[in-house]
Amino acid sequence: MPAAFDGDLSAPHNSAMSDPATIFDSRLLSFRRRRALAAATPGADFLLRAATDDLLERLGAVKRDFALTIDLGSPLPLLADRLAALPNIGTVFRLDPLAEAVAADQRGVVADPESLPLREESVDLVVSSLFLQWVNDLPGLLAQTRRALRPDGLFFANFLGGESLYELRESLTAAEAELTGGASPRIAPFTELRAAGALLQRAGFTLPVIDQDRLTVRYDNALALMRDLRAMGGANALVERSRRPLARGVFLRAAELYAERFSDPDGRVRASFDIVSLSGWAPHESQQKPLRPGSAKSRLADALGVPERSAGDKAGR
Repeated sequence: MPAAFDGDLSAPHNSAMSDPATIFDSRLLSFRRRRALAAATPGADFLLRAATDDLLERLGAVKRDFALTIDLGSPLPLLADRLAALPNIGTVFRLDPLAEAVAADQRGVVADPESLPLREESVDLVVSSLFLQWVNDLPGLLAQTRRALRPDGLFFANFLGGESLYELRESLTAAEAELTGGASPRIAPFTELRAAGALLQRAGFTLPVIDQDRLTVRYDNALALMRDLRAMGGANALVERSRRPLARGVFLRAAELYAERFSDPDGRVRASFDIVSLSGWAPHESQQKPLRPGSAKSRLADALGVPERSAGDKAGR
């Protein structure tokens, strides 16, 4: 086992952290991922491929060598495979809680990504694609990641956030309320851009960068979208979900409402996926730091070529 890993990969590695509120049913998530992996539906990885392409393009702007890289929870080996082929990337390991997901991958390590089995200051780069949206304790995971990075190490990730799948959420909620008189949560809550930035800073990362891109995918109907989500292993796994199976009539009515509200002139419907990208560095003395207030050696007014006025002066006086 590489020196970066603790010996017991199954044990919690951050006992000092408080227990987070549980949002997702981890066992159900694992079951659905196993089902998706076994089915291996052609084309079901389109979203992950798009997210991986974007992450690698952003990472390509970083002119650094990384000796040891961890792929944190990315559902398939797409990202790890492409990283391993880059000249500035050394050893790559994938962390995944499913043995089935890494069984044929010599770089795979079966471990709970929410309890990182990584020694402090032991890795140079941590990446993750379309995994963090399923994490129950995202602040805790970011804090663990920050501790695992060597000084001046880099964290680079993306995940579904923002208003992803708002069309499906609205349609399912309206259909269920109309036909049953109530509604159960069907679409997971997603982290917003501003909250993601705050979490990076809270975890101790420096030079944080956060942005968001929307990928709009068109389908023949909402039922085709639901089939894709199932093929990705991304169906409803909320702890607070209703345990009663949803009647087929509700799905059909949701598809009707979806078509009424979110269709294009050609009759196809839109599905929005907001991909939040974030990066941050482990602190190091060589990094740029903001100047102290009042330490500037030149005036802004001089740089702009305008007369300086005090804050109380009115324009034009």
